Amino acid sequence: MGTDMIEGACDCHVHVYSPGFALAPTATFRPPPAPASAYREVQRRLGFTRVVVVQPTGYGFDNSCTLAAVAELGEGARGVAVVPPDVPDAELDRLHAGGMRGVRFMMLPGGVLPWTALEPLAERLAPRGWNVNLQLDGRGFGEYEKRLLALPCRLVIDHIGKFLGPVDTGTEAFRALCRVLDGGNAWIKLSAPYESSRSGPPAYADVEPIARELARRYPQRCLWASNWPHPNVNPVPDEQALLEWALRLMDGDATRVKRMLVDNAAQLYGFR
Repeated sequence: MGTDMIEGACDCHVHVYSPGFALAPTATFRPPPAPASAYREVQRRLGFTRVVVVQPTGYGFDNSCTLAAVAELGEGARGVAVVPPDVPDAELDRLHAGGMRGVRFMMLPGGVLPWTALEPLAERLAPRGWNVNLQLDGRGFGEYEKRLLALPCRLVIDHIGKFLGPVDTGTEAFRALCRVLDGGNAWIKLSAPYESSRSGPPAYADVEPIARELARRYPQRCLWASNWPHPNVNPVPDEQALLEWALRLMDGDATRVKRMLVDNAAQLYGFR
């Protein structure tokens, strides 16, 4: 099923790195240039018209590059910011006006927001319609399940749960993820299988069973993302191949595909 037939398809997770924007002292690596203009070619090749630019960990709390990318990519772009726990309301208003619709909690090396900031910030995001965008080692879902279910705002979980160790559909950590999704206020990206797969492309056979189960059980909760520009991944994945991998999870069901690529993202990020 070609995405050229799906108006409003959204790539829900890309990063932009542009010259002229300084990395934070907390940055764990120096990324190669990946400007918004380069992403335009990826977008054209995929046939997508919408994108969510996620603040990279390397820029810390300075969202200037991400805001500039959202502005350059235009009406079909939204962003996810990283903000300090005591961010003023006026700054959240400014970020909202610039297209931001969420706050990233990266709980792996390079992240700058602690777990203690989760609930206080979520309380402030809920009235704005923003989401918490969470990335963690999915083996910890059992530990954080109750907290995630209690969040007052929407929750978006990265990269098939990003289980950094072997899991299957019977594993308690996977069942905990499913219970979070059963709560009705969480979404998950069927993206970047290479970040947790050990068997690798093109099939990502060790990750495919859990991704397929998520696609089967939660079509109204699934999103797709390219994770462009794939920093520190070698060889660099092909975005079209990653999209086709995710489409196969939907077994040719056009309704589920449209939900994953269009409808769910429109609901979360305020696309019209």
